[in-house]
Amino acid sequence: MVKNNQYGKEFPTGGMNEKGLVVELMWLDETKYPAADNRPAIGVLQWIQYQLDNWTTTEEVIATDKELRISLTSSTPLHYLVADANGKVATIEFLNGKMVVHKGSDLSFPVLTNNTYDESVKSVKNSSSNGNNSLERFGQTCKMIQQLNTNNTAKQLADYAFNILEDVAQGDFTKWSIVYDITNKTIQFKTNRFKQIKTISFSDFDFNCSATAKVWDMNQKASGSVNNLFQNFNNDINKRIVETAAKESESNVSISQKNIEALWQYASKIKCQ
Repeated sequence: MVKNNQYGKEFPTGGMNEKGLVVELMWLDETKYPAADNRPAIGVLQWIQYQLDNWTTTEEVIATDKELRISLTSSTPLHYLVADANGKVATIEFLNGKMVVHKGSDLSFPVLTNNTYDESVKSVKNSSSNGNNSLERFGQTCKMIQQLNTNNTAKQLADYAFNILEDVAQGDFTKWSIVYDITNKTIQFKTNRFKQIKTISFSDFDFNCSATAKVWDMNQKASGSVNNLFQNFNNDINKRIVETAAKESESNVSISQKNIEALWQYASKIKCQ
């Protein structure tokens, strides 16, 4: 799988596995994770890693709610957008301690921003954003998807997807934009600092469990295919990634030195099975 690991290996903020399963996150203040019960509990980013490690479809991801839960002690309130190679999409939220899923006929728009899905859809149907920037971005994205579905466009789908992301970007708050091509197993992305579009093709990587993990800093100058720029992962690189992320996040998120060390050391404890 290919993941964006801002806080170190095994703690992705999103990604796609070799089967075409994509999981991405968004902030949601209304989130309330399940209370403790007999299910084992994991963190909000470990939840993404677990899904990408094990599953192929959105239905399989949804079914894991019977087997494990996100820890109630998780301090980051998130909800998730999941898609698979069968064209199935679902939003997954945790409201009042329960998983809430929108899929199929319940998923009017395959879009997620920073309000609950129900509130976002209601806003679109009422043609009113109530001045909420998140709802405005949700509405604009839905509008552009509808235009794509009803009008022929000469643009490549990836280019159109980047146009959508640019239209709803939040200035310096938007640190990167990522487009997943599930059919062709490629990822295109750019960052706020380096706006040239880079491409990762899965065909050039070994996804066997025993293969050496590869890593590349997405926030640097490059363009086109970056497959040959990846290097072998090691703990020194992981330490640098985590320490950099902690420093850059300190104005909004405080991470103790003990937790920083735990984050970068965690990957060495994960074994291939």
